[in-house]
Amino acid sequence: MTRHTLSVLVENKPGVLARVAGLFSRRGFNIESLAVGPTEHADVSRMTIVVAVEDLPLEQVTKQLNKLINVIKIVELDTTVSVQRELILLKVRADTSVRSHVLETVQLFRAKVVDVSPDAVTVEATGTHDKLEALIRMLEPYGIRELVQSGLVALGRGSRSITDRNLRALDRPA
Repeated sequence: MTRHTLSVLVENKPGVLARVAGLFSRRGFNIESLAVGPTEHADVSRMTIVVAVEDLPLEQVTKQLNKLINVIKIVELDTTVSVQRELILLKVRADTSVRSHVLETVQLFRAKVVDVSPDAVTVEATGTHDKLEALIRMLEPYGIRELVQSGLVALGRGSRSITDRNLRALDRPA
């Protein structure tokens, strides 16, 4: 199986996320990462979906996604022609005996400390999945108390935009 990143433009309406996620679920595909948010158009949202599937089943799901009335456009984003990032917040044990080591590691990964308490620091980092996994591995020996990671967000490189073209789908009658 290979990892695929889909950028899906959808109408910003209730229930669209459930319909899209349900389509993957009915096919037995596990969504590894899902991020949804508004775009530069108030009535359009972008879903960034990461799934690990073979190419042919993915093509079938993509065709079915295109049939959903609220789906405007689907683009598969290759890692070589897109910018892909995740966000992570980690609460790490960092009493006075190890705090300087934790802070050095945080600096090495160009992360930032966003909260400090006497026995812990909360770290914010953005980057690729591999970079964040490496940060986690480096901080694990100190003790990770809590961790939360966002879904992947991605955009194609260059000046072109998948929303450049007229969003005709939004002009159709409801």
